[in-house]
Amino acid sequence: MTKLKIGLIGTGYIGKIHALGFRNAQTLFPDLPELELTTICDAEAGRAEKMRKELGFLYATAHWRDVIDDPELNIIAIATPNFLHHEMATAALKCGKHVYCEKPMGVSLDEARDMADEAARTNVHTLLAYNYLRSPAFIHAQKLVREGRIGRIFYLRGVYEEEYMADAEVPFSWRCEKKSAGAGALGDLGSHLLCAAISLLGAPLEVSADINTIIPTRLPAGGNGKRRTVENEDIAHALLRFPKGVTASFMTSRVSWGRKNHLSFEVYGEKGSIRFDQERLNELKFFERGTAESENGYRTILTGPSHPPYDHFIPSAGHQIGFNDLKTIEIAEFVKSITAKSPLFPSFHDGVTIEKTMDAILKSAASRKWVPISASQ
Repeated sequence: MTKLKIGLIGTGYIGKIHALGFRNAQTLFPDLPELELTTICDAEAGRAEKMRKELGFLYATAHWRDVIDDPELNIIAIATPNFLHHEMATAALKCGKHVYCEKPMGVSLDEARDMADEAARTNVHTLLAYNYLRSPAFIHAQKLVREGRIGRIFYLRGVYEEEYMADAEVPFSWRCEKKSAGAGALGDLGSHLLCAAISLLGAPLEVSADINTIIPTRLPAGGNGKRRTVENEDIAHALLRFPKGVTASFMTSRVSWGRKNHLSFEVYGEKGSIRFDQERLNELKFFERGTAESENGYRTILTGPSHPPYDHFIPSAGHQIGFNDLKTIEIAEFVKSITAKSPLFPSFHDGVTIEKTMDAILKSAASRKWVPISASQ
Protein backbone atom coordinates (compact mmCIF):
# COMPACT_ATOMS: atom_id res chain seq x y z
CA MET A 1 0.00 0.00 0.00
CA THR A 2 1.82 3.09 -1.26
CA LYS A 3 -0.87 5.76 -0.82
CA LEU A 4 -3.91 6.33 1.37
CA LYS A 5 -6.39 9.02 0.40
CA ILE A 6 -8.09 10.92 3.22
CA GLY A 7 -11.59 12.37 3.43
CA LEU A 8 -12.28 14.66 6.40
CA ILE A 9 -15.81 15.57 7.49
CA GLY A 10 -15.89 18.57 9.82
CA THR A 11 -13.74 21.69 9.80
CA GLY A 12 -14.08 23.01 13.35
CA TYR A 13 -11.44 23.01 16.04
CA ILE A 14 -11.05 19.25 16.17
CA GLY A 15 -11.35 18.83 12.39
CA LYS A 16 -8.41 21.15 11.87
CA ILE A 17 -6.38 19.11 14.36
CA HIS A 18 -7.25 15.95 12.40
CA ALA A 19 -5.96 17.58 9.22
CA LEU A 20 -2.74 18.70 10.90
CA GLY A 21 -2.30 15.21 12.33
CA PHE A 22 -2.51 13.54 8.94
CA ARG A 23 -0.15 16.08 7.43
CA ASN A 24 2.39 15.92 10.26
CA ALA A 25 2.27 12.13 10.52
CA GLN A 26 3.66 11.90 7.01
CA THR A 27 6.68 14.00 7.97
CA LEU A 28 7.38 12.64 11.44
CA PHE A 29 6.76 8.96 10.64
CA PRO A 30 8.40 8.57 7.21
CA ASP A 31 7.83 4.79 7.15
CA LEU A 32 4.10 5.40 6.60
CA PRO A 33 2.58 5.14 3.14
CA GLU A 34 1.86 8.45 1.42
CA LEU A 35 -1.13 10.23 2.97
CA GLU A 36 -3.02 12.40 0.51
CA LEU A 37 -5.34 15.07 1.96
CA THR A 38 -7.96 14.56 -0.71
CA THR A 39 -11.40 15.91 0.24
CA ILE A 40 -12.63 18.11 3.08
CA CYS A 41 -16.29 18.65 3.91
CA ASP A 42 -18.23 21.32 5.76
CA ALA A 43 -21.98 21.97 5.60
CA GLU A 44 -21.17 25.55 4.52
CA ALA A 45 -19.62 25.45 1.05
CA GLY A 46 -17.71 28.68 1.57
CA ARG A 47 -16.08 27.44 4.75
CA ALA A 48 -15.27 24.09 3.12
CA GLU A 49 -13.41 25.87 0.33
CA LYS A 50 -11.67 28.20 2.78
CA MET A 51 -10.43 25.28 4.89
CA ARG A 52 -9.40 23.36 1.77
CA LYS A 53 -6.98 26.14 0.92
CA GLU A 54 -5.74 26.59 4.48
CA LEU A 55 -5.18 22.89 5.21
CA GLY A 56 -3.97 21.72 1.82
CA PHE A 57 -6.78 19.43 0.62
CA LEU A 58 -7.33 18.89 -3.10
CA TYR A 59 -11.11 19.17 -3.08
CA ALA A 60 -13.90 20.65 -0.96
CA THR A 61 -17.59 19.78 -0.68
CA ALA A 62 -20.62 20.78 1.36
CA HIS A 63 -22.15 17.29 1.18
CA TRP A 64 -20.76 14.57 3.42
CA ARG A 65 -22.15 11.82 1.19
CA ASP A 66 -19.76 13.03 -1.53
CA VAL A 67 -16.90 12.05 0.79
CA ILE A 68 -18.36 8.70 1.81
CA ASP A 69 -19.29 7.66 -1.74
CA ASP A 70 -15.97 8.57 -3.39
CA PRO A 71 -14.42 5.21 -4.40
CA GLU A 72 -10.96 6.77 -4.42
CA LEU A 73 -10.91 7.53 -0.69
CA ASN A 74 -9.47 5.02 1.78
CA ILE A 75 -9.87 6.68 5.21
CA ILE A 76 -12.83 8.73 6.43
CA ALA A 77 -12.11 10.99 9.41
CA ILE A 78 -15.24 12.13 11.25
CA ALA A 79 -14.84 15.31 13.30
CA THR A 80 -18.48 16.36 13.67
CA PRO A 81 -20.90 16.77 16.60
CA ASN A 82 -21.84 13.52 18.32
CA PHE A 83 -25.29 13.08 16.76
CA LEU A 84 -23.77 12.75 13.28
CA HIS A 85 -21.22 10.03 14.10
CA HIS A 86 -23.53 7.04 13.75
CA GLU A 87 -24.99 7.83 10.34
CA MET A 88 -21.68 8.91 8.84
CA ALA A 89 -19.61 6.06 10.27
CA THR A 90 -22.02 3.29 9.31
CA ALA A 91 -22.33 4.74 5.79
CA ALA A 92 -18.54 4.83 5.46
CA LEU A 93 -18.21 1.26 6.70
CA LYS A 94 -20.82 0.06 4.20
CA CYS A 95 -18.65 1.64 1.49
CA GLY A 96 -15.59 -0.26 2.71
CA LYS A 97 -13.76 2.74 4.19
CA HIS A 98 -11.47 2.73 7.20
CA VAL A 99 -13.03 5.03 9.80
CA TYR A 100 -11.31 7.36 12.27
CA CYS A 101 -14.05 8.87 14.43
CA GLU A 102 -14.14 11.37 17.24
CA LYS A 103 -15.46 10.25 20.60
CA PRO A 104 -17.96 9.47 22.00
CA MET A 105 -19.17 6.95 19.41
CA GLY A 106 -22.71 8.30 19.27
CA VAL A 107 -25.50 9.60 21.47
CA SER A 108 -26.64 6.21 22.77
CA LEU A 109 -25.43 2.69 23.48
CA ASP A 110 -27.68 1.39 20.69
CA GLU A 111 -25.88 3.61 18.17
CA ALA A 112 -22.50 2.39 19.41
CA ARG A 113 -23.53 -1.25 19.12
CA ASP A 114 -24.84 -0.68 15.61
CA MET A 115 -21.54 0.94 14.58
CA ALA A 116 -19.53 -1.93 16.07
CA ASP A 117 -21.76 -4.54 14.39
CA GLU A 118 -21.32 -2.84 11.03
CA ALA A 119 -17.55 -2.72 11.52
CA ALA A 120 -17.53 -6.44 12.35
CA ARG A 121 -19.20 -7.18 9.01
CA THR A 122 -16.43 -5.45 7.09
CA ASN A 123 -12.73 -6.02 6.47
CA VAL A 124 -11.72 -2.48 7.45
CA HIS A 125 -10.19 -0.80 10.49
CA THR A 126 -11.80 1.60 12.93
CA LEU A 127 -10.38 3.86 15.60
CA LEU A 128 -12.01 6.14 18.15
CA ALA A 129 -10.07 9.33 18.80
CA TYR A 130 -9.04 8.92 22.42
CA ASN A 131 -5.73 10.61 21.76
CA TYR A 132 -4.61 11.00 25.39
CA LEU A 133 -3.68 7.31 25.26
CA ARG A 134 -0.86 8.27 22.84
CA SER A 135 1.08 10.40 25.33
CA PRO A 136 4.59 8.94 25.76
CA ALA A 137 4.13 9.36 29.53
CA PHE A 138 0.87 7.39 29.45
CA ILE A 139 2.43 4.74 27.23
CA HIS A 140 5.22 4.41 29.80
CA ALA A 141 2.65 4.11 32.59
CA GLN A 142 1.05 1.23 30.69
CA LYS A 143 4.48 -0.37 30.35
CA LEU A 144 5.17 -0.10 34.09
CA VAL A 145 1.81 -1.69 34.87
CA ARG A 146 2.30 -4.45 32.28
CA GLU A 147 5.77 -5.27 33.63
CA GLY A 148 4.45 -5.52 37.18
CA ARG A 149 6.57 -2.67 38.52
CA ILE A 150 3.84 -1.64 40.97
CA GLY A 151 2.71 -5.22 41.59
CA ARG A 152 -0.88 -6.34 41.82
CA ILE A 153 -3.12 -3.33 41.28
CA PHE A 154 -5.91 -2.76 43.78
CA TYR A 155 -7.15 0.81 43.23
CA LEU A 156 -7.39 3.58 40.64
CA ARG A 157 -8.56 7.12 41.26
CA GLY A 158 -9.39 9.25 38.22
CA VAL A 159 -10.53 12.82 37.62
CA TYR A 160 -11.23 14.78 34.45
CA GLU A 161 -12.24 18.39 34.99
CA GLU A 162 -12.47 21.45 32.77
CA GLU A 163 -14.03 24.90 33.14
CA TYR A 164 -15.47 25.44 29.67
CA MET A 165 -19.07 25.58 30.98
CA ALA A 166 -18.41 26.88 34.49
CA ASP A 167 -19.66 30.35 33.57
CA ALA A 168 -23.47 30.48 33.72
CA GLU A 169 -23.34 32.98 30.82
CA VAL A 170 -21.88 30.41 28.41
CA PRO A 171 -24.77 29.97 25.94
CA PHE A 172 -26.81 26.85 25.32
CA SER A 173 -25.30 24.66 22.58
CA TRP A 174 -25.73 21.20 21.11
CA ARG A 175 -23.58 19.88 23.94
CA CYS A 176 -26.47 20.63 26.34
CA GLU A 177 -29.15 18.48 24.70
CA LYS A 178 -29.41 14.71 24.77
CA LYS A 179 -30.48 14.24 21.15
CA SER A 180 -27.33 15.99 19.91
CA ALA A 181 -24.70 15.13 22.53
CA GLY A 182 -26.07 12.22 24.54
CA ALA A 183 -24.32 12.51 27.89
CA GLY A 184 -22.80 15.79 29.03
CA ALA A 185 -19.52 15.95 30.91
CA LEU A 186 -19.53 12.16 31.04
CA GLY A 187 -19.48 11.76 27.26
CA ASP A 188 -17.33 14.74 26.45
CA LEU A 189 -14.67 14.33 29.14
CA GLY A 190 -15.35 11.28 31.25
CA SER A 191 -15.23 8.93 28.28
CA HIS A 192 -11.51 9.76 27.94
CA LEU A 193 -10.92 8.82 31.57
CA LEU A 194 -12.91 5.60 31.26
CA CYS A 195 -10.95 4.67 28.13
CA ALA A 196 -7.67 5.19 29.99
CA ALA A 197 -8.87 3.11 32.96
CA ILE A 198 -10.08 0.29 30.69
CA SER A 199 -6.76 0.25 28.84
CA LEU A 200 -4.98 -0.26 32.18
CA LEU A 201 -7.43 -2.51 34.05
CA GLY A 202 -9.74 -4.17 31.55
CA ALA A 203 -13.53 -3.86 31.31
CA PRO A 204 -15.35 -2.86 34.54
CA LEU A 205 -17.93 -5.16 36.06
CA GLU A 206 -20.37 -2.88 37.89
CA VAL A 207 -20.86 0.72 38.90
CA SER A 208 -22.56 2.96 41.44
CA ALA A 209 -22.92 6.58 40.34
CA ASP A 210 -24.36 10.03 40.83
CA ILE A 211 -24.77 12.92 38.39
CA ASN A 212 -25.68 16.59 38.80
CA THR A 213 -26.51 19.53 36.56
CA ILE A 214 -25.12 22.62 38.30
CA ILE A 215 -26.39 25.25 35.82
CA PRO A 216 -29.89 24.02 34.92
CA THR A 217 -30.72 26.60 32.22
CA ARG A 218 -28.73 28.67 29.71
CA LEU A 219 -29.54 31.46 27.32
CA PRO A 220 -29.47 30.67 23.59
CA ALA A 221 -26.51 31.88 21.55
CA GLY A 222 -26.66 35.63 21.12
CA GLY A 223 -28.21 36.10 24.56
CA ASN A 224 -31.73 36.75 23.31
CA GLY A 225 -34.75 34.58 23.91
CA LYS A 226 -36.00 32.21 26.56
CA ARG A 227 -33.53 30.29 28.69
CA ARG A 228 -33.31 26.63 27.69
CA THR A 229 -33.11 23.63 29.99
CA VAL A 230 -29.74 21.84 30.10
CA GLU A 231 -30.67 18.21 29.53
CA ASN A 232 -27.47 16.44 30.55
CA GLU A 233 -25.03 16.44 33.44
CA ASP A 234 -22.34 18.94 34.38
CA ILE A 235 -20.75 16.58 36.92
CA ALA A 236 -20.61 12.79 37.29
CA HIS A 237 -19.20 10.68 40.12
CA ALA A 238 -18.85 6.90 40.08
CA LEU A 239 -17.44 3.96 41.98
CA LEU A 240 -16.43 1.08 39.71
CA ARG A 241 -15.45 -2.53 40.31
CA PHE A 242 -13.03 -4.17 37.89
CA PRO A 243 -11.85 -7.79 37.58
CA LYS A 244 -9.38 -9.24 40.10
CA GLY A 245 -10.78 -7.19 42.96
CA VAL A 246 -9.66 -3.81 41.58
CA THR A 247 -11.81 -0.84 42.58
CA ALA A 248 -11.86 2.69 41.17
CA SER A 249 -13.32 6.09 41.93
CA PHE A 250 -14.16 8.42 39.08
CA MET A 251 -15.18 12.08 38.79
CA THR A 252 -15.70 14.32 35.79
CA SER A 253 -16.87 17.92 35.52
CA ARG A 254 -17.23 20.62 32.87
CA VAL A 255 -17.85 23.35 35.47
CA SER A 256 -14.62 23.30 37.52
CA TRP A 257 -13.14 26.81 37.55
CA GLY A 258 -9.38 26.88 37.12
CA ARG A 259 -9.16 23.47 35.47
CA LYS A 260 -8.06 23.65 31.84
CA ASN A 261 -7.51 20.00 30.90
CA HIS A 262 -7.19 18.14 34.17
CA LEU A 263 -7.28 14.49 33.11
CA SER A 264 -5.54 12.93 36.08
CA PHE A 265 -5.30 9.42 37.45
CA GLU A 266 -3.46 7.56 40.21
CA VAL A 267 -2.92 3.80 40.16
CA TYR A 268 -1.99 2.00 43.39
CA GLY A 269 -0.51 -1.48 43.66
CA GLU A 270 1.14 -3.70 46.25
CA LYS A 271 4.65 -2.51 45.30
CA GLY A 272 4.15 1.12 44.30
CA SER A 273 2.02 3.68 42.47
CA ILE A 274 1.83 5.87 39.38
CA ARG A 275 0.40 9.38 38.98
CA PHE A 276 -0.35 11.20 35.72
CA ASP A 277 -1.86 14.60 34.92
CA GLN A 278 -2.57 15.67 31.33
CA GLU A 279 -1.94 19.31 32.26
CA ARG A 280 1.68 18.20 32.73
CA LEU A 281 1.62 15.60 29.98
CA ASN A 282 5.40 15.26 29.68
CA GLU A 283 5.76 14.05 33.28
CA LEU A 284 4.97 10.84 35.10
CA LYS A 285 5.17 10.36 38.87
CA PHE A 286 6.41 6.93 39.94
CA PHE A 287 6.81 5.44 43.41
CA GLU A 288 8.47 2.09 44.13
CA ARG A 289 8.45 0.42 47.51
CA GLY A 290 11.85 -0.27 49.05
CA THR A 291 13.38 3.19 49.03
CA ALA A 292 15.12 4.31 52.21
CA GLU A 293 12.70 6.12 54.53
CA SER A 294 14.75 9.30 54.32
CA GLU A 295 14.26 9.36 50.53
CA ASN A 296 10.79 7.87 50.45
CA GLY A 297 8.62 9.65 47.85
CA TYR A 298 7.62 9.96 44.24
CA ARG A 299 10.21 10.54 41.57
CA THR A 300 9.37 12.51 38.44
CA ILE A 301 10.04 10.83 35.12
CA LEU A 302 10.46 13.51 32.45
CA THR A 303 9.72 12.09 29.03
CA GLY A 304 12.37 12.06 26.34
CA PRO A 305 13.67 10.00 23.40
CA SER A 306 13.73 6.86 25.56
CA HIS A 307 9.92 7.04 25.74
CA PRO A 308 8.67 6.21 22.21
CA PRO A 309 7.39 7.81 20.11
CA TYR A 310 8.73 11.04 21.65
CA ASP A 311 11.91 10.46 19.64
CA HIS A 312 10.03 11.08 16.37
CA PHE A 313 9.47 14.69 17.43
CA ILE A 314 12.46 15.94 19.43
CA PRO A 315 15.93 14.44 19.98
CA SER A 316 16.33 15.85 23.52
CA ALA A 317 14.53 15.17 26.79
CA GLY A 318 12.73 18.00 28.52
CA HIS A 319 11.83 19.91 25.37
CA GLN A 320 8.29 18.50 25.47
CA ILE A 321 5.54 17.60 23.04
CA GLY A 322 1.95 18.89 23.04
CA PHE A 323 -1.71 18.07 22.43
CA ASN A 324 -1.55 18.27 18.63
CA ASP A 325 1.39 15.87 18.68
CA LEU A 326 -0.81 13.27 20.40
CA LYS A 327 -3.19 13.44 17.45
CA THR A 328 -0.26 12.94 15.09
CA ILE A 329 0.85 9.86 17.04
CA GLU A 330 -2.70 8.52 17.08
CA ILE A 331 -3.09 8.92 13.32
CA ALA A 332 0.31 7.37 12.65
CA GLU A 333 -0.62 4.35 14.78
CA PHE A 334 -3.94 4.03 12.96
CA VAL A 335 -2.26 4.07 9.57
CA LYS A 336 0.25 1.47 10.78
CA SER A 337 -2.62 -0.74 11.94
CA ILE A 338 -4.20 -0.50 8.50
CA THR A 339 -1.00 -1.40 6.66
CA ALA A 340 -0.16 -4.18 9.13
CA LYS A 341 -3.77 -5.43 9.12
CA SER A 342 -3.78 -5.53 12.91
CA PRO A 343 -6.37 -4.05 15.30
CA LEU A 344 -5.65 -0.96 17.37
CA PHE A 345 -7.27 -0.01 20.68
CA PRO A 346 -9.85 1.48 20.93
CA SER A 347 -11.66 0.17 17.86
CA PHE A 348 -15.44 0.43 17.52
CA HIS A 349 -15.63 -2.95 19.23
CA ASP A 350 -13.65 -1.60 22.20
CA GLY A 351 -15.70 1.57 22.16
CA VAL A 352 -18.84 -0.37 23.02
CA THR A 353 -17.27 -1.24 26.37
CA ILE A 354 -16.74 2.46 27.08
CA GLU A 355 -20.29 3.27 25.98
CA LYS A 356 -21.74 0.43 28.10
CA THR A 357 -19.92 1.81 31.11
CA MET A 358 -21.27 5.32 30.54
CA ASP A 359 -24.76 3.91 30.02
CA ALA A 360 -24.48 2.01 33.31
CA ILE A 361 -23.29 5.16 35.10
CA LEU A 362 -26.38 7.06 33.94
CA LYS A 363 -28.69 4.17 34.86
CA SER A 364 -27.09 3.87 38.29
CA ALA A 365 -27.48 7.60 38.91
CA ALA A 366 -31.17 7.34 37.98
CA SER A 367 -31.89 4.19 40.03
CA ARG A 368 -29.59 5.03 42.98
CA LYS A 369 -28.33 1.42 42.83
CA TRP A 370 -25.28 -0.58 41.75
CA VAL A 371 -25.69 -1.52 38.08
CA PRO A 372 -23.87 -4.45 36.42
CA ILE A 373 -22.04 -3.84 33.15
CA SER A 374 -22.87 -6.66 30.78
CA ALA A 375 -19.90 -8.61 29.43
CA SER A 376 -21.73 -9.21 26.15
CA GLN A 377 -21.65 -6.60 23.41
